Amino acid sequence: MRLLDSPFTLFLLAAVLLPGALAAGDHPVPPTTRKVDQKDNLHGVEVADPYRWLEQDVREAPEVASWVEAQNRVTFGYLEKLPQRTAIRRRLAELWDFARVSTPVKRGGRYFFSRNDGLQNQSVLFVQESLAEPPRLLLDPNSWSKDGTVALVGFAPSRDGRFLAYGVAEAGSDWTTFRVLDVDSGAPLADEVRWTKFSDAAWAGDGSGFFYSRYPEPKPGAAFQSLNTQMTVCFHRLGSSQSEDVVVFERPDHPDWGFGNTVTEDGRYLVITTWIGTDARHAIFVRDLAEPLSGAVELVSGFEHEYTLVGSDGPTLYFKTDLDAPRGRLIAIDLRHPARELWREILPQQTATLASVDDLGRMFVATFLEDAASRVRCYARDGKLLRELTLDGIGSVGGFSGRSDDTETFFTFTSFTTPATVYRLDLATGEKRVFFAPKVAFDPTAFVVRQVFVPSKDGTRVPVFLVHRKGLKLDGSNPTLLYGYGGFNVSLTPYFSVPTAVWLEMGGVYAQANLRGGGEYGEPWHRAGTKLQKQNVFDDFIAAAEWLVANRVTRRDKLAISGASNGGLLVGAAMTQRPELFGAALPAVGVMDMLRFHRFTAGRFWVDDYGSAEDPAEFKALYAYSPYHNLRRGTAYPATLVTTADTDDRVVPGHSFKFAAALQEAQAGPAPVLIRIETRAGHGGGKPVAKQIEESADEWSFLAANLGITLPPSFASPAAKR
Repeated sequence: MRLLDSPFTLFLLAAVLLPGALAAGDHPVPPTTRKVDQKDNLHGVEVADPYRWLEQDVREAPEVASWVEAQNRVTFGYLEKLPQRTAIRRRLAELWDFARVSTPVKRGGRYFFSRNDGLQNQSVLFVQESLAEPPRLLLDPNSWSKDGTVALVGFAPSRDGRFLAYGVAEAGSDWTTFRVLDVDSGAPLADEVRWTKFSDAAWAGDGSGFFYSRYPEPKPGAAFQSLNTQMTVCFHRLGSSQSEDVVVFERPDHPDWGFGNTVTEDGRYLVITTWIGTDARHAIFVRDLAEPLSGAVELVSGFEHEYTLVGSDGPTLYFKTDLDAPRGRLIAIDLRHPARELWREILPQQTATLASVDDLGRMFVATFLEDAASRVRCYARDGKLLRELTLDGIGSVGGFSGRSDDTETFFTFTSFTTPATVYRLDLATGEKRVFFAPKVAFDPTAFVVRQVFVPSKDGTRVPVFLVHRKGLKLDGSNPTLLYGYGGFNVSLTPYFSVPTAVWLEMGGVYAQANLRGGGEYGEPWHRAGTKLQKQNVFDDFIAAAEWLVANRVTRRDKLAISGASNGGLLVGAAMTQRPELFGAALPAVGVMDMLRFHRFTAGRFWVDDYGSAEDPAEFKALYAYSPYHNLRRGTAYPATLVTTADTDDRVVPGHSFKFAAALQEAQAGPAPVLIRIETRAGHGGGKPVAKQIEESADEWSFLAANLGITLPPSFASPAAKR
């Protein structure tokens, strides 16, 4: 918890905290939150916002900081007394304690990868000169801060592997500082590039420096709430100060545009992928780096479709696109003859959704989604199918980084019961071998994974993965956790999670719903869950919950729902629309005020998915489901543990603060309504393992207490066999 010692803050803390003492029977009584007479007139509708003051940055507003302290005092006072928390936390730490590595990235004959020995707060970056030699430590982020909250957030080796640009973020912030390492010596260089966000480092072909995108430096005290506008593309030359960096592309006439940068494999072209929100709708600009005085030329305009750069052959660029292909295809554009009618199709649209394409070993490695599970196929340069990779069951793949002249690549496979295993793939023969297999104290054979298709309110078939112990009795008594996201073209595919594995060991059923708004079935599936159709997402989720009850997997008082970010909105909307359907809710870092989200940090980008309250029709739809605005006093809501973090600069914590305060006021039932506010943590990226364990222990013990879960005997001692 944050320690506050100014006299004014201590006064506010005492004034707010006194009503929050635990009552008899340890029933948590949250503090009373001050209300203000704030009303806005939106399109002729008067909208009350009595907790507007909680939008202020906790680091700048003493009263908000005091409110956070008061809420955490009650929340942790309740959680720490839960009888099963110690055993759950112990098991989480046991199961988390296994070695894991990332897929290696090969540059200049060197292999770069991260490794975590188990309970290290942050993974450590290594390099190998060859696969036959032992790895050498390059960066250990665990030495950067005592609490593990300064994280390595991506790295980019130069083409020859001599230099490494890497990102550093503090306390989970999206703001990233780029630094540079000399790989030969392991010595850091003096280079430092600040105020980058949503940007990679794209090295020049000769390794002289890298391209990156940045925002203007915010005003003092505004870094964590200011809108992100006026992005520019810059070039940083090694050995120079950032003040000397050259702006190579900007559009001050379009302050809402953002830029991603890629240098083609031959170093000839800088490809600038331009975006205006979260939708994969792009404009493409290309700058010929062989002509220093030339500017960027617009290759694709209009922001109508996705154009994701896959690779290049000299002046021919390959793009994954949804132009005339809502499930995706691969095309080629010749920069010498760029007219649209001359674009060539390499891979046509297929029945499955094209998730990604990688240009490797003079072939294209394409990853597809079939009913939310991965399939991988290799194609020749002319689009002829060469082979399909055999995967180890229903799961997800990732990786496949490399160059078009590589003879090998690496990828991971994971499933609900299998942690990420790294494979080395021979690109010439298609032979795959295990490169690294984690050893986890978890028995996957004790559980079964199946997929069902649930009819939604309008008849749409919604896929739902179910994971549970073999021989599960369908008697309605099983504690069940339903998880979802449903937005921003994000596909929820099977993956291994330590908290989920512990939940399964606790006797729980895990259900993961693939809702409209995601990318599982291409752009039409995504569009069906956006803007005026957003209610479809909540209908899909509610339908999945009703199916679980109707088919006696669980019953309402044993059913919990969970989601984070846009998934936090999902949980907030579902529990306000159908409070009687759920026994517990875990909304994490959620977007809860749908009328003001676009006024903070990256929120303006989300208008692509949500729409905007500035538009009358979209306001009507947003107001109809906005969780904060649809809480009704006198309603019995499920047991709810809201989670957020004080330094979240993506979904600012004011969303959760306001929702929790309004929910605590509205609650008429006996179930607890609490908010857990993590300190020095952001939206989730870079969160230390120690904080992840503590947060998961709090969530699972909260569910155990409120769903009536009795832990199995295997949780009794750390030495018990499972």
